[in-house]
Amino acid sequence: MAPLAAATDGDAGHPTLRQELPLIAEGYSGGTCPGVPADKDGWHFVLPGNSATFTKLTVTFEPGGEQVITVFGPPKDDHAYAVSEPGAKLTAVEAEIDGTVKHGKFNLSHTCPASVTPTPSATEPTETPTETPTENPTDTPTGTPTDEPSATPSATATSETPGATPSASESTGAGTGTGEGDLAETGSSAPVGILAALALALAGAGAFLVTRRRRTARQ
Repeated sequence: MAPLAAATDGDAGHPTLRQELPLIAEGYSGGTCPGVPADKDGWHFVLPGNSATFTKLTVTFEPGGEQVITVFGPPKDDHAYAVSEPGAKLTAVEAEIDGTVKHGKFNLSHTCPASVTPTPSATEPTETPTETPTENPTDTPTGTPTDEPSATPSATATSETPGATPSASESTGAGTGTGEGDLAETGSSAPVGILAALALALAGAGAFLVTRRRRTARQ
């Protein structure tokens, strides 16, 4: 919507506003507005020349609608004050005066924008944590560690006693072939006593065979 220009010079009893409409209070702030609440916008109008006084002032705000003002001052009746909601637009002004003003115009001296921000009716909820962290762990191990092994050997290793006497089958193993297998399994780790017994047995068998052959040869 394009701004509405102030009317041309009014007649002697109906001057027009010098400023162009519409207006908002923020654009003309400065000075004071006696009797205007701090949470409202105040508007101060004045007649120039000190030769006339207001008898009636009609103002229209958007939002707010029309107001008719019949009480003026301070300091004198050539000063008029209007009140509007914060940020409202002044869309129309009509003045009736007693006397005359130069060029048939009066002025918007200044405004007093609302200085108090409306307080919200609802208070924002405060969030409270429902869970409190704890430094101690809640899970406790169900098993108790131990340094000893949990499994016990089911069989005990059989120890060999050095010096054991070989059996008859081990003594005669050279003739049957089983002696060589036992010696192979025993290896170099066989006890010294067993090896010595086997050596004596083999030596005796060899001496017996030699003596028998000589007797056979003599016959």
